[in-house]
Amino acid sequence: MAATLADVLEAEQVTLELRAATRDEALREIVGTLSGQGKVRDAEAFLAEVIAREEEHTTCIGHGVAFPHARTDLVSEIVLGIGRRRESIRFCEGEDVNLIFVVGVPRRMVNDYLICVGALARLVKDRRTREALMKTGSVEEFVELLRAGSLLL
Repeated sequence: MAATLADVLEAEQVTLELRAATRDEALREIVGTLSGQGKVRDAEAFLAEVIAREEEHTTCIGHGVAFPHARTDLVSEIVLGIGRRRESIRFCEGEDVNLIFVVGVPRRMVNDYLICVGALARLVKDRRTREALMKTGSVEEFVELLRAGSLLL
């Protein structure tokens, strides 16, 4: 059975107040959260893969959102780390972001990855959803907003 967005959302992997001020610092902070939860075998190697992928082709999708990711053998299941920063971060050429969704996906699970990222993209495309995600004060509410929205897709 394919993994869904609800399957990979975990409150422990969400940082609502990123301290990072740059793209690479933000990615390091989010990957550190994933690594701290035991979701990534080698955090530095995974971070390098995510940054290399981002350098090759940006994952900014507009509206202050980015989906940096890596298809890698450093994870055994799809992992999702989320970071939010109220003050935007220059993430790609000419685009600032506030919401960063870092995805790690085993090479064998590309279809599951497409399902999860597709659901996320549809959710954050909605202005009201993005505003609600930016306003919420608790990780639990943030995750619940994403879960509830994914059930409507």
